[in-house]
Amino acid sequence: MLRILKKPVHEFLRLYRTVAYVRLGVLGMGLGLLSGCAAILFFLGIEAGKHYIQVVWAGLSLPAPAGETLFGHAEAAARAYRPRVIVAALGVTGLVTGWLVQRFLPNSLDGMTDGTDAMIRAFHAEKGVIRRRAPLLKGLTSICTIAAGGSAGREGPVSQIGAGIGSWLSMRLGLSPRERRILMLAGAAGGLGAVFRAPLGGALTAIEVLYREDFESEALLPAVLSSVVSYSLFTFVFGTAPIFGIPRFSFTSVLELPWYLLLSLACAASGWAYVRTFRVLKYSVFGKLRARVGIMWTTALGGVLMGLFGILYPPVLSDGYGWIEQAILGQLPVVTMVTILLGKTLATAVTLGSGMSGGMFAPALFVGGMTGGVVGFAAQQVQPNVVTQPGGYVLVGMAAFFAGIAHAPIGPLVMVCELTQGYGLLAPLMLSSAVCILLGRRTALYENQVENKFESPAHLQDATVNLLATMRVRDCYTRGRVAVVEENVTLKALTDIITNTHAFTFPVRGMHGRLNGLLAVQDVRGILYEADLFDLVLAGDLARPLTALTEDDDLYTALLAFVETDLSQLPVVSKDNEEDVLGLLERSDLFRAYSDSLKALREEQ
Repeated sequence: MLRILKKPVHEFLRLYRTVAYVRLGVLGMGLGLLSGCAAILFFLGIEAGKHYIQVVWAGLSLPAPAGETLFGHAEAAARAYRPRVIVAALGVTGLVTGWLVQRFLPNSLDGMTDGTDAMIRAFHAEKGVIRRRAPLLKGLTSICTIAAGGSAGREGPVSQIGAGIGSWLSMRLGLSPRERRILMLAGAAGGLGAVFRAPLGGALTAIEVLYREDFESEALLPAVLSSVVSYSLFTFVFGTAPIFGIPRFSFTSVLELPWYLLLSLACAASGWAYVRTFRVLKYSVFGKLRARVGIMWTTALGGVLMGLFGILYPPVLSDGYGWIEQAILGQLPVVTMVTILLGKTLATAVTLGSGMSGGMFAPALFVGGMTGGVVGFAAQQVQPNVVTQPGGYVLVGMAAFFAGIAHAPIGPLVMVCELTQGYGLLAPLMLSSAVCILLGRRTALYENQVENKFESPAHLQDATVNLLATMRVRDCYTRGRVAVVEENVTLKALTDIITNTHAFTFPVRGMHGRLNGLLAVQDVRGILYEADLFDLVLAGDLARPLTALTEDDDLYTALLAFVETDLSQLPVVSKDNEEDVLGLLERSDLFRAYSDSLKALREEQ
């Protein structure tokens, strides 16, 4: 048996060592196991904390989605109502969070939106390195924040935890910065796909939130494998039921498209307000306060304010998925949805803007869903025969809203399809997401996103490949007289020409005065001293087809010419007169120009 397995094992090990995508795929599955375990513990921590703080101690009775009734929140009706517990719990959480951040992560507040944004910054600017204490501390404080009622989501922190696991594993294995970045994304995809129970949507979101107009295609395979493994492990523990217990929706009438366009406009407007409110409170209010009294007291104040706000209006507490389900099922009036989306926008800005931990992802879905619900149920009042499933607008609003502010068109769209377990809303999802992205091109949720790969330090090496296309032959070729050989020159005369010059390539001129070939010393070497052929062989017999460059050609074109001809020199001719040979371009000159430009670019970075 061992002898039978020996050959496949050796072949697998060879592929693991030599083929990058095999190695990354295997490590991606391993990361799926680790990030899946982390997601399970994280989810359990939040649900247990919510049960004891909000239900058992505070006596709140908040709706929970059908797929997340782990501790049976409905039993709160028989308990005494003690709202002060929420204020105290959030105040203490803010105080402890502020002390931990001030003590161990003082630079983690400014320049980042949440855990997802921290992952984005680590990818672009920090070579995929995430300090081990950051995911641990942010994960624990996020559990406390969400469990106590802070308006924040779990997807951002768990993606940061997964990314931290990927970074740690790659450093332990001594992998390159490129592979470290890819595994960091694979870990984030695992965490996101598990807690949202959307393996493909989680993987796609993780690789596209890095850029506004691009995505990290190299990380797709390990991200998908990690997300599938993590999702499988998560659902093995908690079941395969989706988060929301909702009917299937479908797009049945083209007459609904104007309403979906109106939904896009509404999501773009509420998206701008959502991001703007957060930035104003974070930098103009809490940022100035933090400079005066310090991080700890600022986060404590944010916790107390959030607690008071939650007492006055409970729908803004925690992630709010239960309220989203009620909106989808048509159990919330339009006026209630408007007040909830306004309150959630402010509550999220207070919670996360003050420096408390959590993610912007779930609140964004909440606000987007309520925005879509307002449009959908209002549209049903106007055209009841056309808009027959207004709950579908809640789902489309979730995807379109997040696509617009995070510039991630595919991941959220796929997530909604996975949540509804079908593609019935695919057409309005695509339309609304695309329009929202166009309208929200100046609105960005994540501060560390870059436009595309060429603006990311992570792809500096890729960008340098295009350096040759930006440089011209005129900048590096050797100008001067070049020996041009007539095609009727005999081998004897040719021997003298080669002996008395340092050139290895000679343009060949035809009978009509036009250049028609190239003579390479390497092609002549075999017969160069064959005296019997001196008067029989002519230069035209030994010439190969003409390959010449002009001063305006870029060095990438020159490189391709060198590769095709396997020559060390190529003639440079005038663009206006191809018979005028201006000089020779050496292959070594091209490589030297590339090396100098690459070195200068690295020093600049």
